[in-house]
Amino acid sequence: MSKLAHNYTFWILVVACLMLFPHLDAIETNIMEARNFITAREMVRNNHWILTTINDLPRYEKPPLPTWITAVFGIIFGFESIYALRIPVVLFTLLLIFGVYKLSEKLSLTKQQSFHNGLILITSFYIYFAGRDNQWDMYTHSFMIVCILFLWNLLNDSKKPLFNAVMAGLFFGFSFLSKGPISVYALLLPFLIAYGFTYKFQLKDKKSYLILILILGIIIGLSWPLYVKWVDPETYLKVTKIESSRWGNYNTRPFYYYWSFFTQSGIWTVPALIALIYPYLKNSVSNLKAYQFTLIWTLASVVLLSIVPEKKSRYLLPVLIPMALNTGFYIEYLINNFKNISLKKEKGIIYFAFGLIGIICIAIPVGIFIKVKNDLAGYEFWLIGLTLSLLAIGYVLFTNLRNKNFAKVFYAVIAVQAAVILFGIPFTKLILKNPDYASAKTIREKEKSLGIRTYELNTFTPEIIWDYGFSIPILLNEETNKINLPSESKFGLLALKKDHVDSKKEFQNYNLKKVSSIDLNHVPTDSKKHNDRLTRIYYIVTKK
Repeated sequence: MSKLAHNYTFWILVVACLMLFPHLDAIETNIMEARNFITAREMVRNNHWILTTINDLPRYEKPPLPTWITAVFGIIFGFESIYALRIPVVLFTLLLIFGVYKLSEKLSLTKQQSFHNGLILITSFYIYFAGRDNQWDMYTHSFMIVCILFLWNLLNDSKKPLFNAVMAGLFFGFSFLSKGPISVYALLLPFLIAYGFTYKFQLKDKKSYLILILILGIIIGLSWPLYVKWVDPETYLKVTKIESSRWGNYNTRPFYYYWSFFTQSGIWTVPALIALIYPYLKNSVSNLKAYQFTLIWTLASVVLLSIVPEKKSRYLLPVLIPMALNTGFYIEYLINNFKNISLKKEKGIIYFAFGLIGIICIAIPVGIFIKVKNDLAGYEFWLIGLTLSLLAIGYVLFTNLRNKNFAKVFYAVIAVQAAVILFGIPFTKLILKNPDYASAKTIREKEKSLGIRTYELNTFTPEIIWDYGFSIPILLNEETNKINLPSESKFGLLALKKDHVDSKKEFQNYNLKKVSSIDLNHVPTDSKKHNDRLTRIYYIVTKK
């Protein structure tokens, strides 16, 4: 039993699986994930493995490695199972978690602190959120962490330099082939900056191996875009121009937009913030150099991301990786010294931060009951499980705060996260509820009964194309800005309400009959979060 209790690899796997696998199909696909799924589906159906497409149109904005992996799972399990299609990103999240665990050990941290770092990472909000959402980010950063592990071996170990260089180069290339240079800039470069400041580079007899990493990584990473540019140069250059312009002109935010980056860790927000206060913690950590390294790595990543004008909260994912290591130093300090802390202000912050989590344990089931009490039929098991588990965890948390046993407080916080995932996610179907929800699949039945084909008027929405199950041709020619009507005398048409199809001159010789609609929103139409982009009116168009 004692061996099992200290089998940290086993317990990281257990917690990570609890955070990632339950109810993996409960949340609907978002726009980024839908793009990935559609492209994977068209790879398999249309054999578009290299010249990738979305809705049968060129899709060169993102490298294809994550989509290739997703497509393989689609072949094995089918494209109807969202759960199966999200398993790849779960597996790569596990790779990230264990990679960080191993990196912690290489920093000469204890196995227990490395274990805690892994737990902090997998229970950080945006890590487990992205780990359940099959888009590109988790792949590129997971590959890069493995690259960094082999790079660390090369820089600090004289054994197997060629092997470490080749493996680092391979995973560098895989990261590049997952989302371009994003992780190189946001994760690897800050790592190198932090390493140079703290451990200093000793590059004697290693320069050739570093060059090998770079060459191998670039060859793998650029293999796909260079081939696409050679085969389809016009489209590729057009896409490249649009993508590059977005870095400076799209979704721009001020430099300080990311300054609240520590809040993306969710439940670890306060500990993560305190761990960033170097003067406070520098004399309390067991390994000052490692603490300096993780702190600089975290801050360098934030600064580099802040320089780029285009900013989105999900771009902070790479920051959370070194920040989990950095937060671990504060957790280690509390585990070892909580009983000896005498300053009232210092103790007050700790009681506030973790006592608040205990209060949340009570508030969550009460809040959910109030919200969905009239629709609880069939959800009684989940409410009972959530209530009992959170109340028990809250009791353990408050008791050990009072007894100043911080190790158990820490594990209670981990348990809160697992309990919310295991018992709380099913309630999203009740809380996010749209009485007017209408799937795109329903129009396929009308098509079949009428023997017609459906077209989009102006543009397509990835979530609708994914839900519909097939590509939908678009009538608007973007180059001429003209609507090219199909040759059929009768066809289906999807259009937004604001398109005012009845008044368009192209349809003067046609009868339009509204027969149904699509609404993939999971909030009511009167909600501010209701998005017209996810709606369509479905017309049957008949030539007069």
